[in-house]
Amino acid sequence: MKKAILGRKLGMTQIFNENGKVIPVTVIEAGPCAVIQKKTVEKDGYEAVQVGFSDIREKLVNKPMKGHFEKAGVTLKRFIKEFKLENASEYKEGQEIKADVFTAGDKVDVSGVSKGKGFQGTIKRWNAQRGPMSHGSKFHRAPGSMGACSDPSRTFKNMKMAGHMGNRNTTVLNLEVAKVIPEKNIILIKGGVPGPNKGLVAIRNTVKA
Repeated sequence: MKKAILGRKLGMTQIFNENGKVIPVTVIEAGPCAVIQKKTVEKDGYEAVQVGFSDIREKLVNKPMKGHFEKAGVTLKRFIKEFKLENASEYKEGQEIKADVFTAGDKVDVSGVSKGKGFQGTIKRWNAQRGPMSHGSKFHRAPGSMGACSDPSRTFKNMKMAGHMGNRNTTVLNLEVAKVIPEKNIILIKGGVPGPNKGLVAIRNTVKA
């Protein structure tokens, strides 16, 4: 059965397994999410479910979106995301998806927006080598050669140069669910996941299973 849920990254901590070994985990407040809309092959050409997460004040929602939520019979939500699931037909509009859809040992992919680092040089952005740090070199953290100057008289596409770093949609594959605490809507995932604390993340079954 394909499963997916939206959540909020709370930070990292560590837990101990039954052998006393320390496991670093990311704490995610997963759900409860509400199914807002079902996409069907007959009407939309594909099967998917649209889910919402995190309640929001009425004044922050426009009239079309307010009607969209009322039609599904759910409270107003801040975040909306669509998941293409093979078993989308099993879900019903207004249904709640909670953290207990996952269990310890499940393999998942976690998607989020990576931390923005602003404008960075080639050393931080691409792990480039720096020049010698002695006083006479006068070449320390400069980008170096970017290609021939006369022919073709331009810089090739995808050259690894300085620029904006981070703040991109990122997915970490094949992570393991270490523990689920259903009464607190908490999922503990082994290792790190993309994004800052309080950032939105999407958890789904791994594609590498």
